[in-house]
Amino acid sequence: MESNSRSKFKKICVFCGSNPGHRKVFSDAAIDLGNELVSRKIDLVYGGGSVGLMGLISQRVQEGGCHVLGVIPKALVPIEISGESVGDVKIVSDMHERKAEMAIQADAFIALPGGYGTMEETLEMITWAQLGIHKKPVGLLNVEGYYNSLLALFDNGVEEGFIKPGARDIVLAAPSARELLSKMEQYTPSHDHVAPHESWHMEELAYPKEQSP
Repeated sequence: MESNSRSKFKKICVFCGSNPGHRKVFSDAAIDLGNELVSRKIDLVYGGGSVGLMGLISQRVQEGGCHVLGVIPKALVPIEISGESVGDVKIVSDMHERKAEMAIQADAFIALPGGYGTMEETLEMITWAQLGIHKKPVGLLNVEGYYNSLLALFDNGVEEGFIKPGARDIVLAAPSARELLSKMEQYTPSHDHVAPHESWHMEELAYPKEQSP
């Protein structure tokens, strides 16, 4: 279904699994998110493979006429690891540079269901928001309650005094792509940054290159 107005986001980074999961509901959610991005004319930044949920959403967004940028470390480039590339591909040196590049490119971040890598990437974007490195919304597409336990852990962190209530509001969640994107469109940071946003420089987030002896 076509959206009636253009989104305030031009590009969204989606973190998701290189596996499809055991249930069809996860694949359906990836395709639905792809459809929602296309309907809002939002380009995709993602992990640069064509396997699992990454492949489903990237192919759907490209088929819908929006731009797709995959950011992938050189170690994961071999076709047996990542599959054929979809859209444009930027090869980076390591995982940290990958996250920094995706953060620079995107206006917001969404996590589909995924494993350790998906969660680690998403948690780093949440942490960067808390630190004041960026002011971009971070959303969890909570398909069939996949992220319920993680959200409960965040709530427990607030109760136990390790996460400030304002910082808990960094994390948005919804069961459907449309509802999640609507929440993200309305998001305004309400937490105190650990350091002023102006003191961070996104382009300097990657680790310095090692010098040759």
